[in-house]
Amino acid sequence: MQTSTEVTQLCDELRRFLIKEVDPRSRWIEENDAIPDDLLQKTRELGLFGLTIPEEYGGLGLGAFEYCLVAEELSRGWMSVASLIARGNDFYKIVPGTPAERKQKIAAMIRGDYLGAGALSEPQTGSDLSSVATRARREGDEWVITGNKYWCTFADGSDCILVLCRIDDPAAGKKAGTVLIPVEKPKGELPNNCSGAPIPKIGYFGWKTWELRFEGTRTPVQEDAGSNDGRGFQTAAKMLGIARAHTAARSIGLAQAALDHAIGYAKERVQFGRPIADFQAIRFKIATMATEIEAARQLMYHTCAQIDAGQPGTVETSMVKYFASEMSERVTSEAMQILGGAGYTTLHPVERYWRDARVTKIFEGTSEIQQRIISDIMLGKPTRP
Repeated sequence: MQTSTEVTQLCDELRRFLIKEVDPRSRWIEENDAIPDDLLQKTRELGLFGLTIPEEYGGLGLGAFEYCLVAEELSRGWMSVASLIARGNDFYKIVPGTPAERKQKIAAMIRGDYLGAGALSEPQTGSDLSSVATRARREGDEWVITGNKYWCTFADGSDCILVLCRIDDPAAGKKAGTVLIPVEKPKGELPNNCSGAPIPKIGYFGWKTWELRFEGTRTPVQEDAGSNDGRGFQTAAKMLGIARAHTAARSIGLAQAALDHAIGYAKERVQFGRPIADFQAIRFKIATMATEIEAARQLMYHTCAQIDAGQPGTVETSMVKYFASEMSERVTSEAMQILGGAGYTTLHPVERYWRDARVTKIFEGTSEIQQRIISDIMLGKPTRP
């Protein structure tokens, strides 16, 4: 286990990495919608894919707190880089194979050589994952998957895609259970009997997000305890807890980067004979932005402490995801306002921070879904006539 000093040193190293390696190539990443290979290699060398993987597998054995600290720091440079580390870390729990094979693959994951992606949503199923229509039919020791999936980021670059399916059981019909199936594939390709196309986005550049069509995709059945018990949706929902804390961290990093840039600009931009940082309207904006960022950060720290203490933290993860993502869009938008016309150009990064912040209100459960979860826990589910 690393000490807090070592984690602080890692964050300092990340800051230098972002300034030296990421910032100078931000325009290239944006225009090519890809993370350069050498940048990915540097991420591997920093050990960022094994932060939360237990030491028994060779990982660092850190908790949600340290994981989110690193994600926040990375998002201050580029959110997709911060998102990339999630393709290792918690994904180690779903690596398929025998115990010996799993150990070998997890070791590769720690090196950043074996990474995962998730295919949960569908064209007609987003927030309501319990209604997935993609089917998995069991034939002997294989699953045969048929259906469409949407919003699968890193489908091409991953080594394994986790696919949420409805078990094809005619007797059970719509009441059939769900299963979360790991589908391995060659890096740089889609799975067997699977086609797809990248979805055009307004942000979150650096990698592609795919729509996939599974047409009889075959993959081995994993016989691990509980993996085929028909509770795939519940397993997916449980995995979203740490993912939501991670999204909060990314939101905070984006907001902090926007605030830092707005402060620097306000000190240099002169209007009416003095820097605009002298005007109360700008000063109060910055004071409000800084306060909201720190409030979200402290809520994230509390939430991570709950997770690391083994608490369910369901309401906390929803609260921090909701609060931090909403805050991030407000703060990044205010940063653009402080820059005025300059903020609406691609000559400054605040427009990218805003575009990336906007999606944090949508993925890993929309803001409205988080409000529903929070209110259901506090008030009980709504009564039905």
